[in-house]
Amino acid sequence: MRWPASLQGRLGLSLGLALTVLWLLAATVTAVIVRGEMDEVFDSALRETAERILPLAVTDIVGREVQGVTQRLAPIREHDEFFTYLVRDADGRSLLQSHAADPVVFPPYDGPGFRQTATHRLYSDAALQGTIRITVAEPLAHRASVAREIRMGLGLPLLIVLPVALAAIVLAVRFSLAPLRRFRTRLEVRGARDLSEVPASDLPAEIGPLAETLNGLLARLREAFEAERSFAANAAHELRTPLAGAIAQAQRLRSETREPATEARAADIEATLKRLTRLSERLMQLARAEGGRLRMDRSADLRTVARVVVDDLGRATAEGRIVLRLPTATVMSDIDPDAFAILLRNLVENALHHGTENLAVEVTLTADGHLAVANDGPVVPSHMLDRLTARFERANARADGSGLGLAIVAAIANRIGSPLILKSPRPGAASGFEASIRLPIEESFHRKEILSGEQRVVEVERP
Repeated sequence: MRWPASLQGRLGLSLGLALTVLWLLAATVTAVIVRGEMDEVFDSALRETAERILPLAVTDIVGREVQGVTQRLAPIREHDEFFTYLVRDADGRSLLQSHAADPVVFPPYDGPGFRQTATHRLYSDAALQGTIRITVAEPLAHRASVAREIRMGLGLPLLIVLPVALAAIVLAVRFSLAPLRRFRTRLEVRGARDLSEVPASDLPAEIGPLAETLNGLLARLREAFEAERSFAANAAHELRTPLAGAIAQAQRLRSETREPATEARAADIEATLKRLTRLSERLMQLARAEGGRLRMDRSADLRTVARVVVDDLGRATAEGRIVLRLPTATVMSDIDPDAFAILLRNLVENALHHGTENLAVEVTLTADGHLAVANDGPVVPSHMLDRLTARFERANARADGSGLGLAIVAAIANRIGSPLILKSPRPGAASGFEASIRLPIEESFHRKEILSGEQRVVEVERP
């Protein structure tokens, strides 16, 4: 038998087996003791029967007119006769016997007392100086039948009591382990980034130290992650001022010099410093995505944030390069507008940097909170799609970018409990790339959808 993997199963099975074994052992010991006491009672009855019948038999035999005749007593009514007797003289001749007595089962007289054959338990006694002898016999099958009935009487209740006891053990174990299951549930419902202390005040004393150790480990991990995020955010913030100053100096050098070589070198320095500035901004966004609060207490319309982000990016690109599709109904969500803006900006900038130039980047936000950003371009291999959300990973190593855009988006998606889905080629095309995510929204009671050119109203329950 395979031992259960769960603690509840092990406790229930071990306690049930222990109870069953102890109960069977107690029943066996009780049966043995009862059998010994029963033999004493039957032996006493056997002896008393002989002592009561012998005087009556002597009186009957001595008062007979004809001696040496065997007399068999007739039964008053039919009944089971467990005790049979045989009265004999000194020569072994039968003088008196019960109606069901079989002389074959009575061995020769060898003195008063108990003796036992293969089939009977016997008691013998004598009177008139041993001239009249009586032997009372009891079948051993009778005693075995009584012992069997006693064992059945002890064993049959086990068939009812043991299942009830086992069920009670299972319920008791389950009730006792309920705090442990609640503790496990608290851990299961947590997100990957939630390292706060797990409440463990209701745990048993044996499990409490384990929960305290776990909470201590979570606290150390939280401090380590917070120190890492704080360092990245602070370092990126502290770099902004000197980087801005260095860029201004490079631009001044370009404006003051008349040497082409110096001007080109100053331009390279300016471009490098700007890339470093963008990298510091990405590091700040990553720290915000991994450590900040992303769900708010009130909802906001995501369409407004999407328009602001797309308009801002559109001013730095060619006209018509970004196509924004929004629903007519409001898209209310409790996601932090700043976090949504960071998410959308990184998706659009990633599409602009890696997509085909002069072809539009399509940004679609539906009424049910589905955000998709698609661009045309070469197909990204499937093995590369799984790696794009890693930090500093780019599908094209020669492409300009920090390699943090999709990592930031994936961090935000993970924090709000919605996966980032990457597809290449984009749906309905032979090339391109699409990134999509399902945003948490608060649906209104009535929402309009357009299907096959017809407008209909769909009833939606507010969650």
